[in-house]
Amino acid sequence: MRRIISVLMENEPGALSRVIGLFAQRNYNIETLTVAPTEDSTLSRLTLSTLAGDEQVEQITKQLNKLIEVVKLVDLTEGEHIERELMLIKLKATGAQRAEVKRTSDIFRGQVIDVTQSTYTIQLTGTTEKLDAFLRALPESSVMEVVRSGVSGLSRGEKVLTT
Repeated sequence: MRRIISVLMENEPGALSRVIGLFAQRNYNIETLTVAPTEDSTLSRLTLSTLAGDEQVEQITKQLNKLIEVVKLVDLTEGEHIERELMLIKLKATGAQRAEVKRTSDIFRGQVIDVTQSTYTIQLTGTTEKLDAFLRALPESSVMEVVRSGVSGLSRGEKVLTT
């Protein structure tokens, strides 16, 4: 099962590598990873997604909580949450294909952010499923390059991850 784990951790050198090392030591794969400082410059928020069962997630969270740099963590998939991912995609678009690429982008609420005579670069934000659906809607031959940010997420409502 896909899990999204959000970790509030100290913003210091080596903290990220210790978290990643914990996953590597236990042979767990990290599907996506995003990390950036929070409104408090001494803390960073790390959000990762992984495929794991209940027992594996329990082990992961217990081990993460043992790390000195980890202030607090939450498995977002245990409750209602909001998640988003950013994708930039460069597509071949010439002739009649240009109109079709633009139409598909509009359907998915993507934004064309760069245009040349033969390419479009599109920015698309949404759930992982939405981005995957967009990729499936395009002819494979038109995709030149894709970059994705990885999942970012928050719990819904009043629940917050703070110190």
